[in-house]
Amino acid sequence: MEANYIPTIKCKAAVAWEPNKPLVIEEIEVAPPEANEVRIKIVATGVCHTDLYHLFEGMHKEGFPVVLGHEGAGIVESIGPGVTEFQPGDKVIPLFISQCGECRFCKSPKTNQSESRFTCRGQKVLQFMGTSTFSEYTVVNEMAVAKIDPMAPLDKVCLLGCGICTGYGAAVNTAKVEPGSTCAVFGLGAVGLAAVMGCKAAGAKKIIAVDINPEKFEKGKVFGATDFVNPKDHDKPISQVLSEMTNGGVDFSLECVGNVAVMRSALESCVKGWGVSVLVGWTDLHDFAARPIQLIAGRTWKGSLFGGFKSKDGVPQMVKAYLNKTVKIDEFITHKMALDQVNDAIELMKHGKCIRTVLKVSPQ
Repeated sequence: MEANYIPTIKCKAAVAWEPNKPLVIEEIEVAPPEANEVRIKIVATGVCHTDLYHLFEGMHKEGFPVVLGHEGAGIVESIGPGVTEFQPGDKVIPLFISQCGECRFCKSPKTNQSESRFTCRGQKVLQFMGTSTFSEYTVVNEMAVAKIDPMAPLDKVCLLGCGICTGYGAAVNTAKVEPGSTCAVFGLGAVGLAAVMGCKAAGAKKIIAVDINPEKFEKGKVFGATDFVNPKDHDKPISQVLSEMTNGGVDFSLECVGNVAVMRSALESCVKGWGVSVLVGWTDLHDFAARPIQLIAGRTWKGSLFGGFKSKDGVPQMVKAYLNKTVKIDEFITHKMALDQVNDAIELMKHGKCIRTVLKVSPQ
């Protein structure tokens, strides 16, 4: 046997065999890493709404069977030929956006779908967003892995693989929230709360949290929200309510729901002349629409993917910010479970009963 032989691993994973059905804990085979690939032992993963979107709303049969999960953290187990940046034992976060950043595929959130290293019961199982963290092991291209501080607790920083960076960066990098400004954040899930945290970090003086679930408002305060509006408490459009509260509209609004009607409300809540509204919530089901006058009057409407972070650079910086206590993570975690409780975690999120559930996938 040659010295650098790396065997296939058999391990546990949660497999989505078809849309709209519970995940099944299966034994899968994870092939060794090929050139420029890294095989990672996943220690912990968050459950994100994008996983639910693929399972319940995307509903494309060709996207199954698949191992979901894209918000994980782990330890490098083995490396393929040509990998120099990583060594076995490194703590890492797999990235659903890789950072060569030049090619059109790196810019697609569906990268690596066809390059799966998984098989189960004799058939190929797809990787989700190139990561698939609902598995004890996964194989990822080295361009889609961030090496992080060895002191980082993996069961916390896994959340930087998606939700927290997405919301925080949308405020700081994409909207470019300014000190002394007024902001509105629509939707107080993990992404929205991270956007609130980003607005606060950028120095916003008024941060209005908008959600139809009043139970979320206490959490909002923890991250820096100053005001709360429940659209159900008003019989006029939410944009009108916010306009009256802010003397004509907010400077910055962030839509963190993934609902095209809310996207329109968020735009219309911005002040004319310079208001900026950012689409953050993930959806691809419906067209969005607004009256042209909204933009003609000087508002800017833009989108943000992974918070505008250059992933390999940004994620380790956010890990450091957490270790330096300038970014919160613990406060997002409302539940901790084992991988085989993944369907319970999905139900909690489906019914808005959690912010983030962290699944312990492997012992560290």
